[in-house]
Amino acid sequence: MYDYVIIGAGSAGCVLANRLSEDSTVKVLLLEAGGPDTRQEIHIPAAFSKLFKSPLDWAYETEPQPHLANRKLYWPRGKMLGGSSSMNAMMYIRGNRTDYDAWREQGNQGWSFADVLPYFKKMEHEERGASEYHGTTGPLNIADLRTVNPLTRAFLAASDEVGLPRTDDFNGPQQEGMSLTQVTQKQGKRQSTAVAYLKPVMNRPNLKVITQAQATRILFEGKRAIGVAYQQRGTVHQVHATREVILSGGATNSPQLLLLSGVGPASHLMSLGIPLVHHMPGVGHNLQDHLAMTTAFSCTQPVTLASAENLSNILGFLLFKTGPLTSNVGEAAGFLKTRPDLPAPDLELVFAPVYFIEHGFGNPAGHGFTIGAVLLQPESRGRITLRSPDPLAPPVIEPNYLATATDLRTLVEGVKLARRIAQTRAFTSYRGEEILPGHNAQTDEAIAEQIRQHAQTLYHPVGTCKMGSDPLAVVDEQLRVRGVEGLRVVDASVMPAIPRGHTNAPTIMIAEKAADLIKLDKQTGARAAQIVSTIPGRSDDAHSHM
Repeated sequence: MYDYVIIGAGSAGCVLANRLSEDSTVKVLLLEAGGPDTRQEIHIPAAFSKLFKSPLDWAYETEPQPHLANRKLYWPRGKMLGGSSSMNAMMYIRGNRTDYDAWREQGNQGWSFADVLPYFKKMEHEERGASEYHGTTGPLNIADLRTVNPLTRAFLAASDEVGLPRTDDFNGPQQEGMSLTQVTQKQGKRQSTAVAYLKPVMNRPNLKVITQAQATRILFEGKRAIGVAYQQRGTVHQVHATREVILSGGATNSPQLLLLSGVGPASHLMSLGIPLVHHMPGVGHNLQDHLAMTTAFSCTQPVTLASAENLSNILGFLLFKTGPLTSNVGEAAGFLKTRPDLPAPDLELVFAPVYFIEHGFGNPAGHGFTIGAVLLQPESRGRITLRSPDPLAPPVIEPNYLATATDLRTLVEGVKLARRIAQTRAFTSYRGEEILPGHNAQTDEAIAEQIRQHAQTLYHPVGTCKMGSDPLAVVDEQLRVRGVEGLRVVDASVMPAIPRGHTNAPTIMIAEKAADLIKLDKQTGARAAQIVSTIPGRSDDAHSHM
């Protein structure tokens, strides 16, 4: 018997396991469907794409996308300790202050930028030092890149040439502008939440971690979550939680497990023969993601990351943790407005000193560089539903990318800007042939067609268990699932709207804040129990279940 059972040891789950087990009076269980994070490619920053479509990847696929030439898009998601923080590009970018203020304006008290900044600071060990915007006492190491490719320097010089603003910190007072990326790394190695939060506390006697344990159902007694059924090596087990079950499966797996457990739209569950626990129409809806279009050029000099794995660089990494293998691939980025009247950026540019076409699977031979244009504020909304009542079957993923003209227009503008940057003097000694979108795509419509044929996810799905008080809200502002007891969702699925940034940092922040909310509930619950126990004829036997 445990006080808390956490489902999913990803960006949020590892944080919760650490923070909740700080209290030695509670017992915490962390369940992870994948295995340990022992594979070497996890910890070598430049090698993350080698994990794609491996046993450490859920390797999801969307339904055919009607606005993307009916293509099915590949969605890598981490299936190991650390989750997607063990296979992402380590870009530490929180988003814009207006994102969090908008969450608050939608009725989510306690989630404005001023409210969440202390949690961002709490989680950080910012190597540049403490400031109004940054902390230095947290578990997660934030570093500047150890080795910057000459093409990345050329990208920033080229951005200056076309008149784009600079910023020295996407997470400081001014997000808008171009900059080198800060990364979740320590001494040249990846800092996943497994490394930063979980590994240092694995020996706590009140924390148990079980890997290769895929949750199949949340157990309910009436409308109270009391535990979890999980499958491990073909055998089904059950564990019980006296206080809370906490779902941290991410924007794909969390809504899937709620639906499998009977929490969701009644008609959908009835059609699959799943007994209804609680009708909740919003589960799986409000899906948002960052779509990216690649502009790629061949490079006339052999300076790209294509030769990163030569013997000299491997030795340099193994001995000194320096050189191109410490690259996160997305070495520089920029946040920009495609229209001056916008309140905050709607476009991101990400620079990679290497080809990065179709997640690396479509790279041509030889040397190249890539500028990715990212749609930061999609109007399009999608959904996650069940394919079958089989908990091991992948869910139906319908992101509904580019359902609006504005979304497509923003990406077209991004491609045009990426091309302008690539045609500057700064790139003259490096720039070869344009590989994507290609010379034939000159008009806006021709560029739009290339986007339909080639755009891919930037790996940031959110929103499928949104926080709020409207009819489609799944959790309240304390992340408790509405209409049931003893159940919270803590991960990227609770974001009401996608941030203008990347999603790993905000997910860790959400987990830090959730841990405090959960601890506060425990304290107020204990006080209430104390009051009840003083009433004549009443006794508190809750501890007999611990």
